[in-house]
Amino acid sequence: MAETIIETLPPGTRLALRAAPEPAARLSGAFGVVLPPPLLTAAHGGKRAALRLGPDDILLLAEEGAAASLLQALAAVPGAGPVSLTDISHGQIALRITGPQAGELLNEGCPLDLDPATFPPGACTRTLFGKAGIVLWRTGAAVFHVEVARSFAPYLRALLDEAAADLA
Repeated sequence: MAETIIETLPPGTRLALRAAPEPAARLSGAFGVVLPPPLLTAAHGGKRAALRLGPDDILLLAEEGAAASLLQALAAVPGAGPVSLTDISHGQIALRITGPQAGELLNEGCPLDLDPATFPPGACTRTLFGKAGIVLWRTGAAVFHVEVARSFAPYLRALLDEAAADLA
């Protein structure tokens, strides 16, 4: 059976956007991805993605070094209404987990049902792995993107490695 791979992704831009659907929609052109995606799903295009984690909670992901230009472009959108936009790039890191047992590996520490029928590609949510809060996004049938606070990354990685060893 093919191996499950856990890899740390390169640094990137992460912006926390708090906005109701109508103001968020006005920011779509400046970000390059249609905002807001449906609740608990992600929209993506090129190197950018928007994960709608709550009614007014959207995590924007982009290429490394884009924070300043994105903040400026999004702030310049006329009539965007009341929004909060915060650069959280340096506070988080991302992992990618791939392989036919990726969902099983994540279920070693995550209470969600990660069967593709209930958590299909494009689904995203905030959840826990062990005692670490994570953002989980299924990007493909056997591919997951995990965002975690930088301070919890060593803990999360140790738990994931232990879970991978259990499944081997």
